[in-house]
Amino acid sequence: MSYRIGIDVGGTNTDAVILDEALVVVASVKSPTTTDTSVGVIAAVDAVLEASGVDPAAISHAMLGTTHCTNAIVERRRLGRVGVLRLGAPATTAVPPLEGWPDDLRQAIAAQVYVIDGGFEVDGRVLSPVDEDAVREACHRMRGEVDAVAVVGVFSPINESQEERVAAIVNDELGVPVSRSARVGSLGLLERENATVLNAALMETLRDMAQGFVDALRDRGITAEPYFGQNDGTLMRREYALEFPVFTIGCGPTNSIRGAAHLSGMTDALVVDIGGTTTDIGALVDGFPRQSAQAVEIGGIRTNFRMPDVLSIGLGGGTIVRSSETAAGKPSAAGMSVGPDSVGYRLRREALAFGGSTLTATDVALAVGNAGIPGVSAPAVNESVLNSAWPAIREMLEDSVDRMKPNATPVPVILVGGGSIIAPQELAGVSQLIRPNHFGAANAVGAALGEIAGQVEKIYGTGGDRRDARADAAREASDRARLAGADPATIEVVSVEELPIAYMDGQAVLIRARAVGRLL
Repeated sequence: MSYRIGIDVGGTNTDAVILDEALVVVASVKSPTTTDTSVGVIAAVDAVLEASGVDPAAISHAMLGTTHCTNAIVERRRLGRVGVLRLGAPATTAVPPLEGWPDDLRQAIAAQVYVIDGGFEVDGRVLSPVDEDAVREACHRMRGEVDAVAVVGVFSPINESQEERVAAIVNDELGVPVSRSARVGSLGLLERENATVLNAALMETLRDMAQGFVDALRDRGITAEPYFGQNDGTLMRREYALEFPVFTIGCGPTNSIRGAAHLSGMTDALVVDIGGTTTDIGALVDGFPRQSAQAVEIGGIRTNFRMPDVLSIGLGGGTIVRSSETAAGKPSAAGMSVGPDSVGYRLRREALAFGGSTLTATDVALAVGNAGIPGVSAPAVNESVLNSAWPAIREMLEDSVDRMKPNATPVPVILVGGGSIIAPQELAGVSQLIRPNHFGAANAVGAALGEIAGQVEKIYGTGGDRRDARADAAREASDRARLAGADPATIEVVSVEELPIAYMDGQAVLIRARAVGRLL
């Protein structure tokens, strides 16, 4: 029998799980997340191998959902130097690349920026031919100064030819990785440009981390090909992840949503993932996370690549409960405050129930009898504090669920995450509250499930047969799924959407296609 191992790195814990061929959980563990995330990953791998008793040589696939790229952006560390080539002169010179970026993030990527003739009109006509001499001159200036190059063309989702040509020149001149905006973001020049630059800055970042992950697996006798979690709830092989590292951002919540679907058997519900620091709430639609339709801010800049529609609040098992006079969180009517600060991975040292001196949400849940932890006694907490803090926790969860519901009708809710013991047994506006087996490791289960997806968003003129445009988008989505590691024989186009484009005369349409397949 062969097995697969799934690992998810969270802010508080790194979870690991081993599934058998029938995708049944064999063992799951939690290990504290470390400052150097690779150390925590290795510890989790060792722990789950020991707990399962599985021979490492029997593991055929290894999947990792990681916050490594997110942390690099937030902390402004381990980012690569980026050269930016915008194909948009003279039309777009009024707003230069990286406009509005925080100074520290701009300095962290040491960007060299060039705006060169090129681009298309919104109807597909050439705005300006590419100045290839200017591209080569920019490459000469960047030689030895950049680790990757971001190529961004005006309305390149309509026509990628200029970006493809410039990428070929950069490859000839510099031989460094190239991030093309038409492959990363959607409409909206500045947001797409921001996403593409971040993708370029993360290429070396993820490469180093991925190699460390592979080496750690090899050292333990695991020769499986590694896969990385995408932020749409699916996986991508290492080579594809190294080309699109920005797609790993936000994969944690989506892993939890996919894992919740698998463990509960539900295909449509809200998923409430309560960790040690935050609660993430997402919508499960047809077995996959609902995607956000809004621009997303990452590290202080707006981007427009695909991201899950997730609401995060500062409530978790380690959330600190205190008098509202000294708290920065949301005070209750009785003068207590819950969060948003948390003891995080220090919960087992600092919480009252574990001999510490800090009152946490976990202590409150234990004290009111809502939950129990084997070998841990409920702490003694003042009754007036409980009468204030426990309703405040319930109110935060109910308000957040209401914000994510499509309407006022009660919906089923799947509770997952190690911190979900702080959730009450019933919530207003919820038709059914489900805590599946292995709920604490749902994120790692989601990482291990093993479906591969490809998605494409392109603008097509509608002068011809619209069926041809839909078929072309479906073919490209299937190609991207294959490149990401899907078995070509199993790839299926699961959706093709047509979206109107604002301010257009009806002669163009945005088509979004998605294809899904199984692991090779």
